[in-house]
Amino acid sequence: MTRAAAFFDLDKTVIAKSSTLAFGRPFFQGGLLNRRAVLKTAYAQLVFSRAGADAQQMERLRAQLTSMVTGWDADTVHDIVRETLHEIVDPLVYAEAADLIEEHRAAGREIVIVSSSGAEMVVPIGEMLGVDRVVATRMVTADGRYTGEIDFYAYGENKASAMRELAVEGGYDLADCYAYSDSITDLPMLSAVGHPTAVNPDRGLRKAALEHGWPVLQFTRPVSMRARFSAPPTPVVTGAAMGVGAAVVGLAWYARHRALRSGPAASTVDVPGPLTGRRRRRGA
Repeated sequence: MTRAAAFFDLDKTVIAKSSTLAFGRPFFQGGLLNRRAVLKTAYAQLVFSRAGADAQQMERLRAQLTSMVTGWDADTVHDIVRETLHEIVDPLVYAEAADLIEEHRAAGREIVIVSSSGAEMVVPIGEMLGVDRVVATRMVTADGRYTGEIDFYAYGENKASAMRELAVEGGYDLADCYAYSDSITDLPMLSAVGHPTAVNPDRGLRKAALEHGWPVLQFTRPVSMRARFSAPPTPVVTGAAMGVGAAVVGLAWYARHRALRSGPAASTVDVPGPLTGRRRRRGA
């Protein structure tokens, strides 16, 4: 019997804001950002929430944020995210998304977060939600600091490629799998499965969903996960090696919302494909 999975984009699909930009204040308090940079991330968060930025604006923002985070200490970023995760992200999870995750889990499907945000943000969020696997953007580190170079972009066609690799590794039949996203840049991700759904879609994805006859859902009710899931976090399998990816603040958000273009192939990274490690086995 073949197995199946439900693939979820993260920002504006499972949570109500950008997972990377949401950590602007803790990074400021931890000494990684100055006040000017905090204002820039706040503005970027506003643009993200309204989905009104064009490719030129995103390119300018990407250049600013890449320069800003280059040289950050990886351990410091990792610690800040872990320490502030529940305060920052816990109130942002859509109740509707949490319900869907529970329904898919009850149906025996594995839950996979596929996000262009950085691993330092996505992996702890995945643990908080109790998902089985995570695919996230990876960044390069040297001597414990972020170089600003991207090891693997989890966006566009690269998301679909990672999902196909997971299908082989996990024994999924993608025709039986589900996928959820809000962005037109995730059209390859949605097209890779037999049951795609647009969630809070931007204008481009709404049009594509109408053309393909895909369901469209509106998630509007953020809810505290502490009230829903009282069990301790469960380790997840991640497509991003721990200790890389924190410099993706803003950068991965930009990658997620820029026009679809060919990104670096997964085969160019220093591990086989965008996924590493052993899959967590579910209890009997």
